[in-house]
Amino acid sequence: MKKAIFLSLSIILLLTSCGETKNFTRGSNYPKMYEEKPTSILIMPPINKTVNVEAKEYFYTSLAVPLCEKGYYVISPFLAMETLKGESAYDSEMFLNSKLNKFHDVFGADAALFTTINRWEKSTLGNTITVEIEYLLKSTTNDEILFDRKGTLTVDLSVNSGNGGLLGALVDMAASAITTAATDKVVAARSCNIFSLRDLPDGKYRDTFEKDQATAAGGKEFKATVKK
Repeated sequence: MKKAIFLSLSIILLLTSCGETKNFTRGSNYPKMYEEKPTSILIMPPINKTVNVEAKEYFYTSLAVPLCEKGYYVISPFLAMETLKGESAYDSEMFLNSKLNKFHDVFGADAALFTTINRWEKSTLGNTITVEIEYLLKSTTNDEILFDRKGTLTVDLSVNSGNGGLLGALVDMAASAITTAATDKVVAARSCNIFSLRDLPDGKYRDTFEKDQATAAGGKEFKATVKK
């Protein structure tokens, strides 16, 4: 299942970005990650600036798996959410520019991941979901930014039946519209997170920990389209 997800996301239909074509590496983009060597990450509730009130939940529930697969210990999102709600700390905006040592003391987290959703648009006619998202990983010991990336990602949900001609095109259009309308929004959010976090240096629980500084990386700002 994991291989299928990563394989589908590797089929990039369009990749344009400010600097995506430059020779960036994980080491050059995120040197603080190799200095701090965070092991555990606390996922903060996403900051949602869209009219889609559910977007916050889509992203929150789909961030843990990509981080675990990158080799990090992720504080249980369910435990973290209950604790944050109990402490009236559900709004991450309050902590984005504040001292984060309390999260290290309470959760034992080395870093806190903040995400900001600036746009979530679903186009049935265009068969796409377009998201503008920002990621900010900060140290809970010195509040330094360890990883930051932002961009616009379009998840292409179109269906191609392989049938030619006008009839085939009409069938594909109808199927794509149905697919877009019925697509699990968590799947779209997961696609965004896997793509965006692929540049994150590998953590302690991967064999490539501290060995991937020369791995090619995209720009810190990106614009891309991926297949669901």
